[in-house]
This record gives sequence, C-alpha cells and structure tokens, in this order.
Amino acid sequence: MKKIIVTGCNGQLGRAINLEWKDNHDIELVNTDVAELDITNIDKVMEFVRGVKPYAIINCAAHTGVDACEDELDKAYRINAIGPKNLSIAASETGAKMVHISTDYVFDGNTDKPYFEFDRPNPQGVYGATKLAGENMVKDFTHRYFILRTAWLYGDGKNFVKTMLRLSESNDKVRVVGDQVGSPTSAAELARAISQLIFTENYGLFHATCEGSCSWAAFTEEIFRLAGKNTGVEKITTREFGAKAPRPAYSILENYMLKLTGGYQFADWKHALAVYMRELK
Repeated sequence: MKKIIVTGCNGQLGRAINLEWKDNHDIELVNTDVAELDITNIDKVMEFVRGVKPYAIINCAAHTGVDACEDELDKAYRINAIGPKNLSIAASETGAKMVHISTDYVFDGNTDKPYFEFDRPNPQGVYGATKLAGENMVKDFTHRYFILRTAWLYGDGKNFVKTMLRLSESNDKVRVVGDQVGSPTSAAELARAISQLIFTENYGLFHATCEGSCSWAAFTEEIFRLAGKNTGVEKITTREFGAKAPRPAYSILENYMLKLTGGYQFADWKHALAVYMRELK
C-alpha cells in the first residue's frame, strides 16, 4: 500500500483529493493540517515524514489570503516558501515524490495570450511572489516533483461560487469585477490531474486549469443561470472594487505540458461548474 501525505487536507483541494481516492484500497492518505503538522518547522516535518515513509507528499497548504499577504509578509513566506522547502527536503531524503500546488498569480497579467509553462513569471504582489518562491524551493531541494499552477479554484469549502449564491439570496443585483479574465477550475478536476500524474515519472512544471475562460462577472452570470437565480450582475472595474493587492488582469494558463505529454485533459469550465452545481444541490 502506498502512503501519501496530504498537507492542508481541510482545504478545497485536500478534500477533493480524499474524495478522488476514497475507494482506492492501494492508497493510504495521511491527512494533515496545521494542527497535525506545522510545515514551517523543519524539525517537525523531518520527524513526521521519516515516520510515515510516504510514496509521495501532496502540498495543498498555503497562505491564500491575497490581500492579507500584503500585511503578513513573514507569515506568507513561511507558509508559501519555507513550507514547500521543508517538505521537499524531507521528500528528497525519504525518496518520496513531491506534488506542489502553485498559482496564476506568479504572472503579471499584462498580456492578451495564454501563459505557457515556459513564460517568465513576474508576480505583482506578495502572494504571487511567495508562491513563486515556493516553486523555486521545490525545484532546488528535490528532483522528483510535480508543480501544478492552477487558478480560480472552487470545491468543498469557502469559495467564490458559494459566496455569489449567498449574496443572491439577499440582493437583486451584485457588483462583480468584469475586467479580470481567467479560468474557473474545479478542485475535483485538479485532483484527477494529480491522480494521473503522481504515479508516473512525468516530472516537472504543469499548468492545470479547466479549459476556456471568462471574467469574474461572466462566471457569476453562469453560476446564477445554473442555479435558476434572477439576480442581476453589474460589471465593475478592478479599480472600483478596490482590493489592496494587485490582481492579474489576464491570467489564462495554457495546459501545454499536460497536452504535450499526454497528461490529464481538463474539462471545459462551464461543464465542470455544472457538475459541481449539481452536486452542491
């Protein structure tokens, strides 16, 4: 039986991974969150990983508060960079494979073409900078790694879809940013991509998002359409929204390496959202 450590197991992706493998009796998931394992503490990480002797480590833990990261620089670097470094050191020592989740925020968004894995990152905020540092730590401290950049993730937990549905209950109209474009991605789809990659030797950096793209406003309109809501959507600009941290205006990721190497083919974002909404009901 293969033991796989999952950090951040209570997050959307951690839950999706557990659901993906719930009937696989050849895998034992060793679920951890901050209460069970502080990934920022190298001694704790080494002790834990040596004890488990895992086949792989899947790092879903992250400081994902984009605006909060601007005020919590040290915390962001500890979780998003030092944490992956510690896990990678432990993976390298024990011979485990390393799966690390990154983000579209490593790019500046100043383009009108999808980003390939070979394009140069240029993060504009602390969140993106710390996540890019985490990618580099993984590359520096282990060799058998899969880094997956994803975007606009939703699944079992607090997310944009549920927030919009909640707002629709008490508002005739919601104001949503219309000048940021990306690819809403189902955590279930990302978990399937991981499950296909992890048992291969196809190591490297991968973009991993659902196919197609939309703005946050168009995403909201599709959510309301599928839910049968009559709530209106007023498109506003990023400037009007007034978030503290910068957001990439265009962050569509091309899953080029997955397509080139015969990896998982993600569903279209509308199809994946429809599946999620049916399960949500």
